[in-house]
Amino acid sequence: MHCHEDFVRYLSCGMILTGLGHLVYHKKIQTSYGRHMGPSPPGRTVPARRAWFLQEMPALLVPLLLTLTGHRASSAGKYLLLGTFCMHYFQRTFVYSLLTRGTPFPLGVMVSAGVFCSLNGLLQGHYLLHCAQLGDEWSADYRYTTGLLLFYMGMAMNVHSDYILRNLRKPGEVVYKIPTGGLFEYVSGANYLGEIVEWFGYAVATWSLPALSFAMFSLCFIGPRAYHHHRFYQEKFKDYPKLRKALIPFIF
Repeated sequence: MHCHEDFVRYLSCGMILTGLGHLVYHKKIQTSYGRHMGPSPPGRTVPARRAWFLQEMPALLVPLLLTLTGHRASSAGKYLLLGTFCMHYFQRTFVYSLLTRGTPFPLGVMVSAGVFCSLNGLLQGHYLLHCAQLGDEWSADYRYTTGLLLFYMGMAMNVHSDYILRNLRKPGEVVYKIPTGGLFEYVSGANYLGEIVEWFGYAVATWSLPALSFAMFSLCFIGPRAYHHHRFYQEKFKDYPKLRKALIPFIF
């Protein structure tokens, strides 16, 4: 399969612009699931576990299908990078989704997320397998090793933070509690911080526009979510730690 440079460029730029647009207008956009959702969500809802499984699956499945059209001469470094991307979504699809205790959210949200995961999986997989010029020597480059280190650090932060959140409440409980431990001692959005570090690490490791566009998109979408979570905690709990920030320790 040949590299479609225009597809890669346009979709990457579109992802960045969409993220920036959300960042600018996030205060006017009502979150349509989770704690910020109104008491009567519009339309049909989907159980959280099923929704997370179905919406995250395409980002894992599409790159794996693309490997069937990849060049046999692709370097091992390319497959390691693609495997790193897929590892995140394997965890989200088969671990996070099956353990989450989240509330149901609208079908439209699940479909939108699934479409994005499909397009992003196609973009990242197509670029790495059919466009990227990464020979075996790239595996020794400091950007490759530094980026992968950041990715794995971010993933560890993300998974550990999800574990803390998941165990805040006993099964059946619906009350909100203050998360403590790990990075939650410093920021309200520790799980989001971990994911952002992951994707910027991945962008450094691939040194590519598609990966950078996804990292920017993630920052613009889940960064504001951390901010809203932080405000929620501050308004709900009078004893919420004063020194705790929203997303970046000691800064914001």
